Amino acid sequence: MKTTTAGIEIKQLTHETEAWNRYAQESDMTTLYHLAGWKRVLEKTFGHATYYLYALRNGRIVGLLPLVFLKSLIFGKFMVSLPFVNYAGVIAEDADARTALIDAAIRIARQNKAEHIELRHLAHYDIGLPTKTSKVLMVLDLPATSDELWKSFKSKLRSQIKRPGKEGFTVKFGQLEELESFYDVFTQNMRDLGTPVYTKRLFENILQEFSDSAGICTVYDGSTPIASGFIIGFKGLLQIPWASSIRAYNRFSPNMLLYWNILKRACEEGYSQFDFGRSTPNEGTYKFKRQWGAVPKPCYWQYWLASGEELPEINPHNPRYALMIKTWQRLPLAVTKLLGPGIVKNIP
Repeated sequence: MKTTTAGIEIKQLTHETEAWNRYAQESDMTTLYHLAGWKRVLEKTFGHATYYLYALRNGRIVGLLPLVFLKSLIFGKFMVSLPFVNYAGVIAEDADARTALIDAAIRIARQNKAEHIELRHLAHYDIGLPTKTSKVLMVLDLPATSDELWKSFKSKLRSQIKRPGKEGFTVKFGQLEELESFYDVFTQNMRDLGTPVYTKRLFENILQEFSDSAGICTVYDGSTPIASGFIIGFKGLLQIPWASSIRAYNRFSPNMLLYWNILKRACEEGYSQFDFGRSTPNEGTYKFKRQWGAVPKPCYWQYWLASGEELPEINPHNPRYALMIKTWQRLPLAVTKLLGPGIVKNIP
């Protein structure tokens, strides 16, 4: 693919990723999810078609737009930048490059008979597209040391962190050697929430692709994993895109020990911010993250709609899926592990 508009040339990334990644590393607009490694992860894990577009002006990259095409009998055909994560979207140095990238994406969407494109932005671009603002990221600015962070917490929070330690729970950091423990906790939590679970290959592929920056932290009761989080860093920001705990242990608050150890490690490794992930303002997870000192950062999900239909609502809050969620919560764990990956691969 190669198109030219207003002095901007749009190309599609194939195998040569060096220039793309250099731009992703050097630009102050890009995020972890703009790295080309995610293209390999998503293709290898799910087999989805990807369209990684970049804009050139006078031979120099001036913008990126990673896209993934999803299709299913239940949810239809659509494109997302990027599915399964909280943000990515179009990155461009000016309006001309941004417009050219989005126009190229729309052409691809029409060719694939996609019903919509979902662009998960962290900035509200004036591009004439309807926008959802119902979600926020919860981001904590980190001090130079974990001691400073500890002193910033209220006494109630410090007591909650100490509680699981008194039960003799232990904490381990690792990578592939911790994957089984993470996945054991994750699959139980997803079943309890009524949400199909990702294939374990997703996390394995991320750990292999981003071996320098991705890892897992797990809390154990003896040899039993009871809380676990998947962490990955980029440009001074450490984030936890997936975290879970076993409900039977909630009274001991192992998740407090989990998050404290991750935050402590973030300070020790020189990260300046920690991203707790996406939340709906004033709901339970929002309040949990707020108590650590995290502040909301708006998410702007912008949509191109093929037929001018209503904004898509492919999420657990849609009443259409209430019965499915209740049914899923009653299934045996082994069944959800078997059936879940085939379903969730097309839920963005």
